[in-house]
Amino acid sequence: MSDSANPFGQVLVALVTPFTADGEVDWAGVEKHMDDVINDGADGIVVTGTTGETSTLTDPEKLRLVEVGKAVSAGRAKIITGGGSNETAHAIQLYQQSEKAGADGVMIVTPYYNKPTQAGILTHFRMIADATDLPVILYDIPGRTGVPIKYETILRAAKHPNILAIKDAKGDFSEVSRVLNQTDLLYFSGDDANVLPHLSIGASGLIGVTANIAARPYRQIVDAVNAGDLATATAAHRKLEPLVRAVMTHVPGTVAAKYILHGLGRIGSPRVRLPLVGPEEWEAAQIEDEIDLVTDIPGVDFRNFRPDRNAAAGGALPRIAGTTR
Repeated sequence: MSDSANPFGQVLVALVTPFTADGEVDWAGVEKHMDDVINDGADGIVVTGTTGETSTLTDPEKLRLVEVGKAVSAGRAKIITGGGSNETAHAIQLYQQSEKAGADGVMIVTPYYNKPTQAGILTHFRMIADATDLPVILYDIPGRTGVPIKYETILRAAKHPNILAIKDAKGDFSEVSRVLNQTDLLYFSGDDANVLPHLSIGASGLIGVTANIAARPYRQIVDAVNAGDLATATAAHRKLEPLVRAVMTHVPGTVAAKYILHGLGRIGSPRVRLPLVGPEEWEAAQIEDEIDLVTDIPGVDFRNFRPDRNAAAGGALPRIAGTTR
């Protein structure tokens, strides 16, 4: 797939933001983790998304994550800034600053908490897309925002020249097919368990949480689907299933991904910022039980998995609070 047809790439990692034990951004850890996922086959990184704890990052941290991503990737991967704001004016400001910082694209989440009408959602998307020259991915995740992007709204948004894609976390496969038939939008799977099913009906790629831990098998799945090799894609999908369950079913994906990455020695701390907290004892046990079922995943060796429940416990209050301005 050419860059002109898809300016984002196909295997996109919804990047965690490594923190120190006291909740500050671990900038050396960020650089290392970005380099790791790119070397494992990611051709795009979404920084400051849900998985990156956008709600508790400050705007300067968000912009620096774009800058660091551009420096680390050095042209090897696209850097897409996620998150946004439920205040349209703030979102416009943030995305314009991200463009100046070097972002290759923006991902706009449906405004959360306000519960706008579909007209308000469409206006929000259009005004942001008008304010930047970057290609735009819409992010449809009603489980977090409280409001879905309805089919009719997607059709209207798709007419904007800068709105090129949508990340789908609704799991409505009939709507995916309908939108693919009626628009030229690129579709990205936003549900780790459904990456292969989404690709099989025409999705362009994925924006995944589990890919923080295992980007290589997602590369295998995408490359196999591109080559028409369903058997290889299915085999990789099945091997990933217990890891996806470990990451996505017991605690928020950010929490589980950091817990596992730290247990593998790939980040320095599993700390998350409040109100997120590390897994409780029984949740950690569930995650570890799922990990015991993981075998033969390229690029990940769980024989050296050493989870630290004490290091993950609780959450951190950073020195500077994330604010809307």
